[in-house]
Amino acid sequence: VQLQAYGGGLVQPGGSLRLSCAASGSTFNDLAFGWFRQAPGKEREFVASVSWRRNRDIIYADFVKGRFIISRDSAKNMVHLQMNSLEPEDTAAYYCAARTGRVRNSKNDFPYWGQGTQVTVSS
Repeated sequence: VQLQAYGGGLVQPGGSLRLSCAASGSTFNDLAFGWFRQAPGKEREFVASVSWRRNRDIIYADFVKGRFIISRDSAKNMVHLQMNSLEPEDTAAYYCAARTGRVRNSKNDFPYWGQGTQVTVSS
């Protein structure tokens, strides 16, 4: 499974960004996808995960607080992360990941990773 994340950038506090992850190299029906983030000097942490086949099988990190929405576009083999009400604390490199099976919230459960896309929230 090959993953390519993009869509990061600089945004003001309170603003929105939509990250996208292009997936290829496999059939996706048995996969779950996740978004993680890593700020400088911190561990990579879970953000959200969605099942490719079970679109309602979704989990979020507590800090998302209803601000982010993960979704997948089966027609385009894409996974998106819509981020709203962004805060400076959301500044990090965001990574797309995939695994076989159900959604999970641990980075150790995801063997496939894309490169990060930087999100900076600053005025």
